[in-house]
Amino acid sequence: QVQLVESGGGLVQPGGSLRLSCAASGSISSISSMEWYRQAPGKEREFVLRMSWSGGYTYYSDSVKDRFTISRDNAKSTVYLQMNSLKPEDTAVYYCRVMISGLPYWGQGTQVTVSS
Repeated sequence: QVQLVESGGGLVQPGGSLRLSCAASGSISSISSMEWYRQAPGKEREFVLRMSWSGGYTYYSDSVKDRFTISRDNAKSTVYLQMNSLKPEDTAVYYCRVMISGLPYWGQGTQVTVSS
C-alpha cells in the first residue's frame, strides 16, 4: 500500500509557473514508476509524463515537453512537477500515480487553473 498526496495547485495567469508536489508514504520501496495525469472538465484523463522511481528514465507527452520538468527529493519521498509557460489549455485537475507490482495507486488530485 502507498498513499499519495498532491499539493501546489492554484490559479495562475497564462505564461506563469506553478510547482506541484506529490508526497508518497507507505510501501515506497515497491514503487517502480510515477506518472502524472490531468483531466480537464468534460474530457478524459490525459497522460502527462512518466518517471522511473530510480529517476533514470523520464518521458514527457508532446503537449508539455520543454515546459514541464519533473524532479524528486529522495529524502522526502516527494516528486515535484515544475510547470512553466502555462497555457489556458493546461487547466485541469492534476493527479499523480504510482505503479506497484502492476497495480496503480492514485492521489486525490490538485486543481490547476490558467486564466487571466
